[in-house]
Amino acid sequence: MKIEPLDDRLLVEPIEDGNPQRTAGGIYLPDTAKEKPRMARVAAVGTDEDLREKVSEGDRVLFTKYGGDEVETDGHKYLVLQRNEVLALVRD
Repeated sequence: MKIEPLDDRLLVEPIEDGNPQRTAGGIYLPDTAKEKPRMARVAAVGTDEDLREKVSEGDRVLFTKYGGDEVETDGHKYLVLQRNEVLALVRD
């Protein structure tokens, strides 16, 4: 299944930190206790022309803590973000 976002939306794949997280006391946190990732790689850009000029597929974005609607297809987890949920582009 192919997902194509409309209007001012982005389809993004969250970038998760693969390192196990530990507390200051050395206790490893389970996945359920970790914060959700807030950085993602853009998989598709909606039809809004202004948005297409600023963001393209493959870019990394920082988004709001509770932003996006979760979607799963072909074993991959994605988020559909609205333009106002994107905080910044991440450049190297």
